[in-house]
Amino acid sequence: MLRIASLALALTLAACSAGQTPEAAETEPAQRLTVFTGGTIYTGNPDLPTVDAVVVGEDGRIVGTAPPLSEDWDEAEIDLVDLKGAYMYPGFTDAHAHLMGIGQRELNLSLEGTASIDELVTRIEAELVGMEPGVLLFGRGWIETGWPEGRMPSAADLDAVSPDNPVILIRSDGHALVANSAAMDAVGITDETENPDGGAIERDADGHATGMLIDNAMALVAPLRSQPDAAAKARALETGAEVYVSRGWTGVHNMSVGPDEAPIMQELAGEGKMPLRLWNAFDATEDGMALAAAQDYETPTITNHAIKLYMDGALGSRGAQLIKPYSDRPDTSGLSLITDEDLADFMSRADESGIQVAIHAIGDLANQRILDIYEAGGYPPEKRWRIEHTQILAPDDIARVGDLGLIASMQPSHAIGDLHFAPSRLGMDRLAGAYAWKALIDDGAVVAGGSDAPVEVGSPLIEFYAAVARKDLKGFEGEGWHPEQKLTREQALALFTSAAAYAAFQEDDLGTIEAGKLADFTVFDIDLMTVPEAEILDAKTVMTVVGGKIVYDSSTAEDE
Repeated sequence: MLRIASLALALTLAACSAGQTPEAAETEPAQRLTVFTGGTIYTGNPDLPTVDAVVVGEDGRIVGTAPPLSEDWDEAEIDLVDLKGAYMYPGFTDAHAHLMGIGQRELNLSLEGTASIDELVTRIEAELVGMEPGVLLFGRGWIETGWPEGRMPSAADLDAVSPDNPVILIRSDGHALVANSAAMDAVGITDETENPDGGAIERDADGHATGMLIDNAMALVAPLRSQPDAAAKARALETGAEVYVSRGWTGVHNMSVGPDEAPIMQELAGEGKMPLRLWNAFDATEDGMALAAAQDYETPTITNHAIKLYMDGALGSRGAQLIKPYSDRPDTSGLSLITDEDLADFMSRADESGIQVAIHAIGDLANQRILDIYEAGGYPPEKRWRIEHTQILAPDDIARVGDLGLIASMQPSHAIGDLHFAPSRLGMDRLAGAYAWKALIDDGAVVAGGSDAPVEVGSPLIEFYAAVARKDLKGFEGEGWHPEQKLTREQALALFTSAAAYAAFQEDDLGTIEAGKLADFTVFDIDLMTVPEAEILDAKTVMTVVGGKIVYDSSTAEDE
């Protein structure tokens, strides 16, 4: 029988750590405890890497970890959760994702896995069967990397199968789209239409609009899409959360959130339909700034205290802002989506309001501009402001990230996907500062790990694998992949646990399995810390626990 005295001691110690005297702790009414045991439990704490059991109180916090325990449990005192030989970790947090987009991907036409322009056209033709003329067909998720045609799609490719319906297909990175002629005609895009600030209408050698719209030019066709109402947004958010807990994520740093989504998420949480912890970074509008400053619509599991800005576009669509022109397109160096003056103003306003700032930057010039403006503003490391992606850095700028106290919020899967085309975009020399997780960590930066879903799949296993293997999903690593940037298993685990917690000011509550912290756990059937790297991708989610509550259980999910 588990010794009740041992549990009482654990409770007393936990209470003392919270500032109570032992005498006061002893007078507290006994609470029912939950004990997770029967597997390998990685704590993320280097002083005590593994434990045999974790004791959780009714408040959803960890009472303590225990040495080897008896199997003779007093069921009147505890609830026993048998891990059945599985492997538990601190809860995995996706430090950069778009929850609304994740849900919408599940509910709308997904073009992931499309292998060629011919296949793309065939899929569009099939989707249009039976659709009324004039009705918009919208899809997302294509990426031309590896396509035999060696190029992006165009309106001309789509027009033959879609003469009567506008078609808008967003690239996987969300920074470019292809529209057919019917869509361009509907909004008045012609060969003479000027590029908007921070955007580009791609044109062929004769100056004709090709249908490819980059970054801010995408807004030109936005009027064709009806905006989802509150019910549709709630469905997408709930769907995205369900998908994510099934993959083992316990939390999401939710990016580019519309202010109108905040009350929806609050309501879902109140109804028990938002099992994830959310740290929201709102669009840097006046409404978004006001909401983040006031921290409106927060709950015990939802934090609303950040804004998200964009410096540039994406590398794949050549919108990332580079110091020197693209190697495969010397006529462009990418796009600037905000001026230095406006960024400095946003930083100043955020500082005055106590708002945390997250800034999208992919190209080396975009990252350098952030570093320069932040340094000129004299902002201290305590701000924990974040660079989202931190994807391509001039080598001399790598050490500056840690020196200034900025957090590098990075997505390992971007490296193993982008590096199929990054050498052609950048040339080999600039790859020395690309996806430089290890160099950033070695130079003192905090690197938080995410996925950028729905741009990427949004799997913690893919992200963990990418961080430690730095190979694509088939095991390929080509020239320019810089294997010296691989992380150890311990470093990779920290990306999605302790570093993600720090990046959200939540390190006192999350990130490791220790007494006093919230009981957020991710359980897989494979030991991520020891198996050959290729086997990481074979892991299955066994259980996801948020605040001591099992929000996903594979054994029951299979029965549903």
